[in-house]
Amino acid sequence: MKRFLTAGAGVLMLAGTLNAVPVQAEERPPTVAEQSLRALAARHDLAIGTAVDTDALRDAADPQYRALAASQFSSVTAENVMKWESLEPTRGTYNWGPADELIEFARKNRQQVRGHVLVWQNQLPAWLTQGVSDGTIGKEQLRDILRNHITTVVKRFKGKISQWDVVNEAASDPWDTPSSIHLKGFWAQHLGPGYIADAFRWARAADPDALLFYNDYNIEAFGDRGPSDKTWYVYTMARRLRASGVPIDGVGSQGHLGTQYGNYDALQVLEVLDAFSDLGLATAFTEVDVRSQMTDGVRAGDSNEINPRLQASASNYSVLLQACLANRRCLSYTVWGFTDRHSWVPGWFSDPPEGMATLYDESYRPKRAYNVVKADLAFSGPPYVLPRVSQKPRR
Repeated sequence: MKRFLTAGAGVLMLAGTLNAVPVQAEERPPTVAEQSLRALAARHDLAIGTAVDTDALRDAADPQYRALAASQFSSVTAENVMKWESLEPTRGTYNWGPADELIEFARKNRQQVRGHVLVWQNQLPAWLTQGVSDGTIGKEQLRDILRNHITTVVKRFKGKISQWDVVNEAASDPWDTPSSIHLKGFWAQHLGPGYIADAFRWARAADPDALLFYNDYNIEAFGDRGPSDKTWYVYTMARRLRASGVPIDGVGSQGHLGTQYGNYDALQVLEVLDAFSDLGLATAFTEVDVRSQMTDGVRAGDSNEINPRLQASASNYSVLLQACLANRRCLSYTVWGFTDRHSWVPGWFSDPPEGMATLYDESYRPKRAYNVVKADLAFSGPPYVLPRVSQKPRR
């Protein structure tokens, strides 16, 4: 009995000691709603990015733009300040300031940078186009100018750019004349088709470590694989470049969609991503937005017209993201601006007027599209969604 009493007293003393220790409440993990897009995308090793308007970025009267660009995204793209007319408005004189500002913003916020763009037929400086037009810049000189531009720009940002859009929008559209897809624009006209391979080789020589992309729009799904199928044309071009030893590492699909069109489902889009991956190429969605026609009803606030557009927009964002998540070589998903306050769409699509293209409205309130993108990132996982397969730059 004495032994039992002694043991019982010991148990009571131990229980009292344990009860005296304050119980630590388990820390509650953040809910999906509380997490950023970049935090959820990191689970998949996916870079989620936005194009950045550097004027808005430095606007002290609009701090929310800078805060969301920093907190929600793990990658940034220069919307305009790395295009040729912005970088070299006067021949031989470069304006690096705005681009450097974006690079520094990304460094402070531990973000990747997509370089956009080295070779494009639009937004070229007047001194270049006028020189070609009036004959003061000949073909060989033009080729040297292009090589110098690519080399100068890529070396300037060497080690700071994860992906470069080397050549942008070189393929025509089926509504052009002729309807069969062909190389179009300033560079094809004046230098011939060889400029594409040259551009990739010059970019690789300037930075051995950046991933080099061909970038274009309306290449989300295959058509009939005939002469007017732009996606098939770009796929065939990429296959030939790859087979020729050109150092192309990936293909970027811009993803500019509209709710008024009959768009694609995720499996159709995935088919294209898988086809490029089978060539050994990385893929990316580089300029995603989903615009809607701004009818009188939309402008008047009619929910019967607004709600279907918001739902269709969310569905289109989701289709592209689901396909990207399912393709392990899809390395990044970038939206072309994140708020209607600073969207390019209304200024470009005015007849009829279009808008409502981004994840946030003009007051920075997240739309249905934002929440659907967040849900796709949160609820995707094995066996069909696995971490990304990193791409090594092709030498």
